[in-house]
This record gives sequence, C-alpha cells and structure tokens, in this order.
Amino acid sequence: MPAPVSQPDDPALLRIDGPIATITLNRPAAFNSINLAIAQRLEQLASQIEGDASIRVVVLEGEGRAFSAGGDLQTIGAAAEAGTVTPVVGELLKHYHAFIEILRRMPKISLSSVHGSAAGAGMGLAFVTDLCIAADDAKFTPAYAKIGVSPDGGSTVGIVGTVGSRRALQIFLSEDNFTAQQAHDWGLVAKVFPAAELKAATRKLAERLAQNPPAAIAGTKSLVYQAATTPVKQQLDAEEHKIIMAMNTEAFRTAVKKFTSKGK
Repeated sequence: MPAPVSQPDDPALLRIDGPIATITLNRPAAFNSINLAIAQRLEQLASQIEGDASIRVVVLEGEGRAFSAGGDLQTIGAAAEAGTVTPVVGELLKHYHAFIEILRRMPKISLSSVHGSAAGAGMGLAFVTDLCIAADDAKFTPAYAKIGVSPDGGSTVGIVGTVGSRRALQIFLSEDNFTAQQAHDWGLVAKVFPAAELKAATRKLAERLAQNPPAAIAGTKSLVYQAATTPVKQQLDAEEHKIIMAMNTEAFRTAVKKFTSKGK
C-alpha cells in the first residue's frame, strides 16, 4: 500500500509508493481551485520530492469531480474589490510558480492525470507537467481572456512549447473549451482513457515510466527542455556529457550485458 505523507485535511496530499509519488489536489468542495494554502503546500511537497533520490515519477491528480478549476476567484475577486490584488495574487503566485519551477527542473518525470474540468491555472498545471493523460470526458477551459486577464500558472510554459505560438493564441483567445480528444490531437495529452479506467491507466503508465533508470530520466528531461533555446554545438556537448554520465552507472552496465548476451 502507498505510504501517506499528509493529513487527510491538507489542501494537497502526498502518497509515496516505491519510486512513485502522487500529489492529490485536495479541495474538492472548491473544485481544487488554487488558493494560497494549496500553493504553499504544493511548493513544500515539490521540494520534498525533489530531494528524495528514490522517487522517479510524480503523478498529479485531483480529488472529487474536477482536476482543478484554476485560481480561487472568490479570494482573487475579494482582493480586487479591496484593492489588494497586487500583494494577494503576488504572494499566491510566488509559491505556485515556485512549485511549477521545481516540477520542471526536478530530475523526475511528472505525469498529470486529468478528469473532469481543468480550467485556467488548472489547465496550465495539466500541461506544464512532462506528460499528461486524461479521461475521455475531461474538459479543458482556458478561461483567462473571458475574465480579461492573460495566462499564468505555467500555462504558456507548457502549452506554447508543445503546440507553438499560433495554436497557443487560438487556445487562449478563441477557444471557450476543448475536449481531451482535441488536446490529444494537438499533442497536449499523450493518451485518452475511458473515465472508469483512468486511475488504473495512470498507475500502469507511472510504473512503466519508473522502470527508467534515474540517469536516463534526468538526462533526457534536461536535454529535451533546453533543446529549443540552445545552440547546436552547446546542445551536442550537453548530449555528450549526459550520455557519458549515464554510461558510468551500474544500471547502464547491467542493461548492456543483458542486451549483448541475447542470442548467444
């Protein structure tokens, strides 16, 4: 059984089961909307996971009927009325964006498992992870332009890098919402499953990803994310450095022996 590392009423829960850590957004009554408490907790959990060398895969999921409805508009709306948006939203995003930064840089694969609604920053979270899978009834809602704001919560980080600038502008400015199948067609969702099968499919994929040795995960992730902005010579040097590091591990030596002994 997974080991719980949280209290049941925490705004985000952590379970660790061998090399797989699962973070569950835990504000179901508020459709897992992001407030300061959940942002602070997510940053704390990400830091804990980043420092645990035994963890190879991080799964993100939502409790209840939705993955995440995005920013907590009750809190943000009250701040707007009170004229305190700058400090209130600034503090919230300081912690939430720190969580996103850790998620992107940690040498582990992050996998979002989306059911129900993923809106605004919740949509951004779904797509800022390294991989996303979704239930066939999942719905993604950009939401930002409708309330007169621009994207946050890593939305442009994950989406633009996947679909390019023109599709991203389409998503943010002209799509009221889109389906899991559309997200799959655009490359944002890796696989779509019947809703009843999502949890089992998430577990199966997480276990498959966790079979990759740490050096392979860390090297591949860092190389992929830097490729778009790195000069060719620098990228090739980085490839050389990463692969030689990985080849000096016991996991590589074992795998090569296994491969070369086939057919003998």
